[in-house]
Amino acid sequence: MEMQRGAFMRGLDNMIIKEIEKPTAGPGKVVVSIEYVGICGSDVHYYHSGRVGAYEVDLSQDYMLGHECGGVVVEVGEGVEDLKVGDKVALEPGQTCGQCEACKEGHYNLCPDVVFLATPPVQGCNMEYIEYPQEYCFKLPEKLTTLEGAMIEPLSVGMHAANQAAVGVGDSVVILGSGAIGLTTLLSCRAHGCGTVIVSDLVDSRLQKAKELGADYVINGGSADVLEEVKKITGGRMADQVFETAGSPVTIQQTPFLAKRGGTVTLVGISTKPEIAFNFAQVMDKELTIKSVFRYRNIYPRAIAAVASGAIDVKGIVTHEFDFDHIQEAYQEAVNNKTDLVKAVIKVK
Repeated sequence: MEMQRGAFMRGLDNMIIKEIEKPTAGPGKVVVSIEYVGICGSDVHYYHSGRVGAYEVDLSQDYMLGHECGGVVVEVGEGVEDLKVGDKVALEPGQTCGQCEACKEGHYNLCPDVVFLATPPVQGCNMEYIEYPQEYCFKLPEKLTTLEGAMIEPLSVGMHAANQAAVGVGDSVVILGSGAIGLTTLLSCRAHGCGTVIVSDLVDSRLQKAKELGADYVINGGSADVLEEVKKITGGRMADQVFETAGSPVTIQQTPFLAKRGGTVTLVGISTKPEIAFNFAQVMDKELTIKSVFRYRNIYPRAIAAVASGAIDVKGIVTHEFDFDHIQEAYQEAVNNKTDLVKAVIKVK
């Protein structure tokens, strides 16, 4: 029996590496040698708090995190025709049933029976090798790296957000939150041809990253009144598109005030509070459209094409890289360093 190394939560704020069985490729599946795994905000919540929304880690046993990964195919199973050994791939982490109403309507991200990496009780991909169905392994063009492959997952969230909002050429955009998802939303809106982009956050280094990636204006919501600043920038008109990507009750409540009359609010960030007061008088008076985002659907090929064409530089969101042996330090940094860290990745190999 061949073995590999895997990293697991063992209780809160504790990561251990141990040997586990190396997989072999069954029918219709491939074995991928994982080279990079991103650390998502949900991973950090599970690691530090043990839960995200309704999903909770069983702390009585070891649990593997990680769902943003890119790697190289090292083995193909019977019936695999579209992939070969040596292909670089990005893995879409959600495997859906294909039979329910949501799947058949093309909204497979809403499948109630989805099996999603690192969403309890499903184990994640913080390991050296993974067996995975070929249909969820997307081949990367030669010019792309497996680091970019790992970043296709968070980029897909941003692209789905821009698609949900139907961002158009010249639209004015406000993005609340400049973490990884706020930045991929920014990149996606820019790729859609939007006009002025305003980004708000509480951390200056994240706002600086937003400027580097194309924001026209940045506002530190801790030291300035976001509503007043957006009024000044837009001449009182406010924004065509407002995206909330932080999942903060405060910024969620701000959204209807920041949208123009007839504008669109798109809720992307997931709050830990299930119920939040919301000013529906603003919504009704402005006849706002409210959209929401849950993961993504039918995006991976487009996201890969956008990066390959140069329309989106997804590497720009990565600020920290750690090797696999220092995965504990990586997660601790993600928990504690809100000043400098925007996106951390683990270099498995």
